Amino acid sequence: MIRALYSAASGMNAQQTNLDNIANNLANSNTNGFKSRRAQFQDLLYQSYVQPGTAASSQTTVPAGLMLGLGTRTASNEVIFSQGSFQQTDNPLDMVIQGNGFFQIRLPTGQLAYSRDGSFQLDQNGALVTADDNPIEPPITIPSQAQQIMIAQDGTVSYTQPGQTTAQVAGQIQLALFPNPAGLSGIGHNLFTPTYASGQPTIGVPGGQEGLGTLQQGYVEESNVSVVQEFVNMIISQRAYEANSKVVKAADQMYQQVNNITP
Repeated sequence: MIRALYSAASGMNAQQTNLDNIANNLANSNTNGFKSRRAQFQDLLYQSYVQPGTAASSQTTVPAGLMLGLGTRTASNEVIFSQGSFQQTDNPLDMVIQGNGFFQIRLPTGQLAYSRDGSFQLDQNGALVTADDNPIEPPITIPSQAQQIMIAQDGTVSYTQPGQTTAQVAGQIQLALFPNPAGLSGIGHNLFTPTYASGQPTIGVPGGQEGLGTLQQGYVEESNVSVVQEFVNMIISQRAYEANSKVVKAADQMYQQVNNITP
């Protein structure tokens, strides 16, 4: 019964982590470019009483054996990089990546971070920056007197000035592609940083031969969180937590019966 207590307790801890993960997904259901996370679990060690295949006699072996597990644990919460819905905006600097890829963002530390959030603005110098005033990489600057800003599907940023009909090119947006996006490390602010598991990024122009997606101007990518699915997951997690708590209560009652036995 000691084993039942610890196994059930590990299940309660795992479901608590699962609920924390669900809560974060729901909290970011309206965050631009947010990617939901899915908790994954692993069973723990097994205590073997009879190993499968053990000789039962000189001519027979045990077909199944007897092994008791010691509970579960949370192994990971993988990022699901499925495409979110597109929302049209009135900002010509907003853009979405239709397909694979990440925007490159230069942090104040000089490090490069990566994001699916394509809601950009101009700072006081006309540089294209995020809501946290972090510039896009490579840097793109648009003059303050620019009248019309155009972003092509291949990332070419151009603009027109008063009295001119010919557009001038301000630069070209480049995207990054990772061998394993699920291995990226989230640092908040809709940003990811690479890890050994994610691999090194491949840089290219949108729609290039590297498998990068194209850009669409005037849209932002919404969160890919399915509120309905998260509520279903929350109910399942709550029921699993309740079931494990009942195992703890049942084991406690059995201990109570044992303690009440008089010699």
